[in-house]
Amino acid sequence: MKKLALHWKILIGMLFGVVFAVLMVQFDWGKDFIKDWISPFGKMFINALKLIAVPLILASLIKGVSDLKDISKLSRMGGKTIAIYVVTTVIAVSVGLMVVNVVQPGKSISEETRNELLESYKNDAAQKKEAAIKQKDAGPLQALQDLIPDNIVSASSDNKNMLQIIVFAIFFGIGLILIPEDQAKPVKSFFDGFNEVILKLIDLIMLAAPVGVFALLASLVAESPSLDLFQALLWYAFSVVLGLALLLIIYVLIVKIFTKKSPGFFFRGISPAQLLAFSTSSSAATLPVTMERVEEHLGVDEDVASFVLPIGATINMDGTSLYQAVAAVFIAQAFGMDLSLGAQLGIIVTATLASIGSAAVPGAGMVMLVIVLGQAGIPEAGLALIFAIDRPLDMCRTTINVTGDAAVSMVVANSFGMLKEPHEKKWDDNYSK
Repeated sequence: MKKLALHWKILIGMLFGVVFAVLMVQFDWGKDFIKDWISPFGKMFINALKLIAVPLILASLIKGVSDLKDISKLSRMGGKTIAIYVVTTVIAVSVGLMVVNVVQPGKSISEETRNELLESYKNDAAQKKEAAIKQKDAGPLQALQDLIPDNIVSASSDNKNMLQIIVFAIFFGIGLILIPEDQAKPVKSFFDGFNEVILKLIDLIMLAAPVGVFALLASLVAESPSLDLFQALLWYAFSVVLGLALLLIIYVLIVKIFTKKSPGFFFRGISPAQLLAFSTSSSAATLPVTMERVEEHLGVDEDVASFVLPIGATINMDGTSLYQAVAAVFIAQAFGMDLSLGAQLGIIVTATLASIGSAAVPGAGMVMLVIVLGQAGIPEAGLALIFAIDRPLDMCRTTINVTGDAAVSMVVANSFGMLKEPHEKKWDDNYSK
């Protein structure tokens, strides 16, 4: 019998959690039972995601930056590639914020349900208000000053300091590039292995996702049994998918404007990689297919593809960044929080930087969302609102991540005169021989 895929297990866990809670709340003791014996498993799952966040950023970012090998590459192709990736990520986050502010999925939650949520997490909200008061009293350059930690061990002890971890990881990776290769090799080998261990730990944590989702959904239904919360989730999913569709259109326009290639040409070339990305939810697993399609069917020179695409699989997570923006504002709306323009601009910056540290594996986007929520002052417990439907959306946003990598590789290749006619007849020629 074929083994059931993880995303199906998560969906089943979601369904069972809802059904179980609906049945249990019919009894007077049902809510207390869920609170005492079911809810802790959901909290442990969220804690496991938060636990892996700092090691994930350190491992993936140091490896990604050090893989550049030659710092001079950053001056031309590397600089252009990273600049385009950053621009597309900012566009993605901005599109996400635009959509979620127009649709406002969290606003459909009733005042009663919102008050219950706020009561459940009032201690968390009080801490955020206290932090906001301290931030208000700080100077205009305090945010820039806070990017540089005075103690990396201390910074690593608090998930709220993720931006400091990101800065340190990039700085450390650049240092690895600048020292002699024979001296850098053992350190780089350590972080390469460390990165593999972290990715395996994420795999192990995701094995518990069905149970975690079951507990989170059961707790959510028991604490807020109103249907408007689930209607809001559907609007949230619609907002994410709508934003991803708009981002896909933007990619097509970028390819058309900068390379003069038609949308049909682009989609015919990249569609197999998109389908694989959708089924695996992993940019890393899709990378070999992406490179083959980009080189043989989109005409990108091998030197460009081998440089741009691996970097993209590490730092270019446009779909994930868009989702983080939508999710953050949705959770804020669900808790009755009105995010200021400054807070939403902060989400753009944080989601852009956090996407650099997002590993190209299933579930990593949820880990990075913890960073965005913490920086924006949004209760992290709001993860419980969205995790149940995260897996299907993960499949969609990974498809966008891979599509964005391919589009950028074409733009970079064309700018260096390295976009040639594709070799789509190569397989047929070999077959005829």
